[in-house]
Amino acid sequence: MARSALLNVMVQAAFKAGRSLSRDFGEVENLQVSLKGPSDYVSRADRKAEEIVLAELSRARPTYGFLGEESGESKGTDGQHRWIVDPLDGTTNFLHGIPHFAVSIALERDGNIVAGVIYNPVTDELFTADRGKGAFLNDRRLRVAGRRALVDCVVGTGVPHLGRGDHGAYLAELSRVMGEVAGIRRLGAAALDLAYVAAGRLDGFWEDGLSAWDMAAGIVLLREAGGFISDKTGGGKMFDSKNVVAGNERIHKELLRLLK
Repeated sequence: MARSALLNVMVQAAFKAGRSLSRDFGEVENLQVSLKGPSDYVSRADRKAEEIVLAELSRARPTYGFLGEESGESKGTDGQHRWIVDPLDGTTNFLHGIPHFAVSIALERDGNIVAGVIYNPVTDELFTADRGKGAFLNDRRLRVAGRRALVDCVVGTGVPHLGRGDHGAYLAELSRVMGEVAGIRRLGAAALDLAYVAAGRLDGFWEDGLSAWDMAAGIVLLREAGGFISDKTGGGKMFDSKNVVAGNERIHKELLRLLK
């Protein structure tokens, strides 16, 4: 597949950060036996990966703004463009030696996400999308699953943990959805969850309490794979509402019905 120059920059940044995370991931498994645990080490790995991504992107487009999970937001002189980056989506998985995490990079232009990259360095799976040019897993074109009945669907979600989210409200949502689907999965990395919906591995997904960097790349991936993604009201204010609902057209509507 032919990639745009900007998407190539994003891919190379993801690959470089991914190599760093892969090395650190091997060390995390060794650190599991220590009394202190690997939390501090993972925090350093996270920051290091973001520094790598920022350096690569800034070298190519020094005037663009940047929003990252670790370093926060820096305004660019460009004004139209902003990188949105999660250097380690799935930190808890990484911390526990679970090989399901990713580098997530998105490009925003005038408030719209126009390109996205999600890369799992353990599986070497690279999800990419350029607005208007389709979504891909490595070199294979992606399309959302075509299932139309919830009873046939496997749906992903994010479960609020200690100190975060409204547990009661979430359990009510979970009860409504789990009563109508074939299965529910909680994989622990929102960016990869959205990529999996784009790839047809999951039929739908919903989660609350997300930040822009958790979902930005997944938004363009999903749309380019023919999917639908919105906030829980059905609108497009995901960054403001901090929640997301995704699927093909039919399953997206059905999930919205259940979650409302």
